Amino acid sequence: MMDCEPIMNPSGDDSQRRDRLYAQPAPRLEPFCFDERVAAVFPDMISRSVPGYGFVLEAITRLARQLVQPNSLVYDLGCSLGAATLALRAGIDQPGVACIAVDNSPAMIDRAREHVGAFRSDVPVALRLGDLREEPVENASLVVMNFTLQFVPREEREAVLQRIFDGLRPGGGLILAEKIHHQSPRLQQLVQQAHFDFKRDQGYSELEISQKRQALENVLVTETLAAHQARLTNIGFAEQAVISQHYNFMALLALKSP
Repeated sequence: MMDCEPIMNPSGDDSQRRDRLYAQPAPRLEPFCFDERVAAVFPDMISRSVPGYGFVLEAITRLARQLVQPNSLVYDLGCSLGAATLALRAGIDQPGVACIAVDNSPAMIDRAREHVGAFRSDVPVALRLGDLREEPVENASLVVMNFTLQFVPREEREAVLQRIFDGLRPGGGLILAEKIHHQSPRLQQLVQQAHFDFKRDQGYSELEISQKRQALENVLVTETLAAHQARLTNIGFAEQAVISQHYNFMALLALKSP
């Protein structure tokens, strides 16, 4: 996580705050980071910025029902406020399962504790402040990276995924959701403009779209779908399938051999 200047919210309960972080012209745009400002508006931000986000959460729940094994661990690496953690937990019906959720943003983890703690469940969740690149993965039957690998330096991504693969039980799975780009410049332009239209329909202004894009430059680094698939194959995942794709946002399910 990059260092950010926290900005306190004076209004108290901000769980339903609307994302207006980039609504005013900024003389100098700082690189995007998951600080208190972002954490305060994150549910609104991601739902209005990532088409198909709700579908991915539903898929996590449905796949957890099929993939999670008894007496195993499940992981949410880069858990933000815990939406994927809750989706995972909702699908777990096997005994002896616990969830480990990790994020390197103190603001996100603090709010995740409140968010996850508001829902009762027999599945325990350990929320950890830490770097997903260093989190040990062991005895895992399902690991979720929900739009988080894209923030890991490209040269470190294979090592992260290799550690996940090594920590998965036979038959275990990885759900990897990522923003991607297309190799064809024409396709990339068409799909990107469709995504911008989606954001306009969600109420974002041209200024907000432009400034957010600038803030994310060199912070969120995309790859092609083919690059993700080749890396997963090289690491050893026996099978994989695209389970969701909305414009330039996709989710893959990759399986380890039984």
